[in-house]
Amino acid sequence: MLAIIKIALRNLYRQKRRTYLTVSIVAFGVVAVLLFTAVADSFKTMMIGQITDSALGHLQIHKKGYVSALESAPLDKTLNENQIKKLQGILDGIPEIEAYSLRLALGGMFSNYAETTNIRVIGIDPDKEQAVSPLLKSRVLEGKFLQRGEILVPDALAKGFESKVGDGVVLIATNVDGSVNGQAFTISGMVESVSGAGSRYGYIHLDDALTLLRMESRQVSEIAIRLKRISDLERVAARLRSELEPVVNKSGQPMFEVHTWKQLSPFFNIARMIDLMALFIQVILIAIVLISILNVMVMAVYERVREIGTIAAIGTLPGKIRALFFCEGLSLGVIGATVGSLVSIAAILAIKYAHLTFAFGRQDRILLNPNVSGMQILITAAIVIGVTIIAVVEPAYKASKLEPIEALRHS
Repeated sequence: MLAIIKIALRNLYRQKRRTYLTVSIVAFGVVAVLLFTAVADSFKTMMIGQITDSALGHLQIHKKGYVSALESAPLDKTLNENQIKKLQGILDGIPEIEAYSLRLALGGMFSNYAETTNIRVIGIDPDKEQAVSPLLKSRVLEGKFLQRGEILVPDALAKGFESKVGDGVVLIATNVDGSVNGQAFTISGMVESVSGAGSRYGYIHLDDALTLLRMESRQVSEIAIRLKRISDLERVAARLRSELEPVVNKSGQPMFEVHTWKQLSPFFNIARMIDLMALFIQVILIAIVLISILNVMVMAVYERVREIGTIAAIGTLPGKIRALFFCEGLSLGVIGATVGSLVSIAAILAIKYAHLTFAFGRQDRILLNPNVSGMQILITAAIVIGVTIIAVVEPAYKASKLEPIEALRHS
């Protein structure tokens, strides 16, 4: 076998130009796949971080049926004090959870004493909310963050009403029993909208929300959760669902629902499209590698018909002839995949150290941080080498079936 490998490498060395070209094509395929995957994953991770860290959190817990009626912010599906305490006890016992925040969403009327319009507002505890949504504060375009008696107004609404920081406004809301209440607030700032649930909401203090709705005890619409590592998302969600499943209402149905950011944000569909596009590009590039190797090996057989006839005439078995061409093709794949992997690592490190940035929304210096795991490199290289072996099958089989006499007559 060692002799066959030596002969295969010698044959590749004889055709330097073709060998270099083929190795370059294979390496280009590997570089393109790994580099695109790394950049696409970086962009997707950044987008997910912007959405989860700006508004949603990684996970949310609601009373059953709340999310299906989310647009109306129903007050008859809030979590009461006892339920909140039960959920807090469970959340405090899960080490993967970094922080959680209580939120109370409501709909009402917003008035600047001259004009009135609809508004949706979320009552939050500012300190706990910043622990769950660390980018929320950066969404405040003008003014400052929230205190008691103040409101963060959606920027589109503020522009429409020509409202300014420090202006006095009134919120009017209907509580769960149908009575109407109003409360005066001062505009502390304008908050930028983001994509997904909660994108068009203003913010007030949770205690102000309870007062506005005349709730004597604490009630919330949802508990937003931030994990220490987003990679634990599905595992923590599954654990929460299993622990909350035994808690049922009077009709025997589960009392609570657990939703991940994927179920709450439309960006998840875009993230899936990015993954699909990456897979499509990988297939195209690997197909190019397949065709390139196939073409090289077919030409190798065609140009070496007399040589194949000679070694067959002196008694070389068809199996060894097939092994010879398999070794040539496999060598091209291994060398190309190795070179491509090394170039990919160098290119990814170069992009990292170049500190390239791009703009997204109102943030104009988001760092591009491509990353590729060792497993991704091994999988890509293995696929390319596997494709190389597949491409060699037909030419190797054809070479082993050549009749020695006919091959020697070939010119």
